[in-house]
Amino acid sequence: MAAATSASERTQAAISVEDLTYAYGDLVAVDGISFSVAPGEVLGFLGPNGAGKSTTIKVLTGQLSPRSGSARILGQDVGRDRPEVQARIGVCFEEKNLYLNMSGRENLRFFARLFGMPRFDPDPLLLRVGLADRGGDRVQGYSKGMRQRLMVARTLVNHPDVLFLDEPTDGLDPVSARTIRDIIREEAARGAAVLLTTHDMWEADELSDRVAFINEGRIAALDTPENLKLQYGERRVKVRTRVQGEIQEELISLDDPEAGERLRAAAAKDLLTIHTEEATLEQIFIRLTGRGLQ
Repeated sequence: MAAATSASERTQAAISVEDLTYAYGDLVAVDGISFSVAPGEVLGFLGPNGAGKSTTIKVLTGQLSPRSGSARILGQDVGRDRPEVQARIGVCFEEKNLYLNMSGRENLRFFARLFGMPRFDPDPLLLRVGLADRGGDRVQGYSKGMRQRLMVARTLVNHPDVLFLDEPTDGLDPVSARTIRDIIREEAARGAAVLLTTHDMWEADELSDRVAFINEGRIAALDTPENLKLQYGERRVKVRTRVQGEIQEELISLDDPEAGERLRAAAAKDLLTIHTEEATLEQIFIRLTGRGLQ
């Protein structure tokens, strides 16, 4: 279980959650969790369906009121100061709630008006997400991936200080997904705090400064991906050699007293490749909780 955030962390944090609990009747969906996200930090919020991720985000975005505990965004209580909080956050839901009869530009302009931005120019954002040539088309003609990119663009309309991104690359081709990952990095670099949920463990590893594993409403672990790998993974290397024309693979644990000798023996053969073999975040999650992320 992750330790509670300190008073200094709560003061500096863009997102601060302390002992947060939420229940649907007798079903406790979020069970006393605590974490924080600093300005400029990406926190990967990882867990299987039903683990409590979506409920936590709904509390943080003011859609649900917690049973107990506290949730603060940019120093403001999300339950008491919702208008002020809403003006400074961006939310990209997995469900694409766009206006299908409007064009991409009209969707962004309409959303900008909700933030009091009547002269908003949507074209720079459309260009940023690769929709510059389709901005005048109705969204009902967009593919799933195009709608997802428009959702990301809409999230950035108000230059938010805090971003909640729920599966932001879902349905995207590799090139578009890379564009969105680059945007997430850019937003963090300018100082936005990012809470990211994703089932793509490679993506979480690439983007997250820290990751929180949530399971059955509780945080099972919270640390940097590197520290989690060092703590729960096995230090080992994969060696590929060619023996009598056949390629063979061997995993060698670096904690094995005979590791040095085994590596020297491998190097004496027709050595093809040798590289470290780290545990994945999903493997670590399974080790901690006994269940997969899907």
